Amino acid sequence: MSMDQIQTVIAEDSATTGFVYGLGPVMLNLNAMAAEIARTDIPVLIFGESGSGKDAYARLIHRLSPQGNSQLRKINCSAFQPGDLLSHANETMGAASNVETFGSVYLDNLQELDLAAQRVLLSQLPDSESAVSKDEPSARFISSTTRNLESEVAAGRFRSELYFRLNGACLRLPALRERTEDIPVLAEYFLNKHSTLMKKKAPPLSNKVIQTLTAYHWPGNIRELENLLRKIVVLGDVQIALNDLRNSSIVTSKPAIVAHGASLKVAARAASKHAERELIMHALEHTRWNRKRAARELQISYKSLLYKIKQMEAFQGDRENGGGED
Repeated sequence: MSMDQIQTVIAEDSATTGFVYGLGPVMLNLNAMAAEIARTDIPVLIFGESGSGKDAYARLIHRLSPQGNSQLRKINCSAFQPGDLLSHANETMGAASNVETFGSVYLDNLQELDLAAQRVLLSQLPDSESAVSKDEPSARFISSTTRNLESEVAAGRFRSELYFRLNGACLRLPALRERTEDIPVLAEYFLNKHSTLMKKKAPPLSNKVIQTLTAYHWPGNIRELENLLRKIVVLGDVQIALNDLRNSSIVTSKPAIVAHGASLKVAARAASKHAERELIMHALEHTRWNRKRAARELQISYKSLLYKIKQMEAFQGDRENGGGED
């Protein structure tokens, strides 16, 4: 496949997802690397924060591969317990052996598998050496993770055999805050996309609005940006949507402000509460607001997490009404 053909596929995928747009050198290099990797049959591990475009790159790699005209089979690893995974894996791996039907298998949220489920998955993966020796077709495996699996392996939470089996090549997707030069074109793309889908005229984005979007740190990455632009189209008002963004409990990354003259104890308590809120929101974002998984990630009980979320909501409501904390 020529570079012109590769760029055409990337453009077509952008028309569908918007995630692989890139004007800066980071994204241009990433797209070139993805295109080179896609031409091979080695397994690919895609690493990036939630909302950074991992699904889009999995589809792009599949479409650029020699089996790009076949079906991409997606398995969401966060949805399975070991017993469920066994039957699902048997079904998927059996179907995936037929490359005419499934050219690639996409293992999404790989970091969510516990050690028992990892053992089941490892037992179902085809042995590449035996497949080659028997001249048998095998599916291309693409995986994604929001956590650094090297660290997970070192901590004993992820099986090294499975990690090395699936990590033939690694694509590290930058967070949106690391590619701010792409925010204006992404914003325009999503604005046009949703105004077309809803058949509504979208308000224009001024230079000041673009500056505000560029300055924001986007913890939800491209998914959060698209949600905001969709809201702008729905409301027909840019400022209302931006106010909702500013008032969000996950917007602030600055330390809590303490009144002048407050004691060290009060200041420490405010900083502690701020840090706790940040950790909770980060865990919720990483688990796509699955509170049970977030509780496990935070190493607290599910009941404790629900209580803390209620406290956060009460604090946010009090702050918006001009109240304070005792």
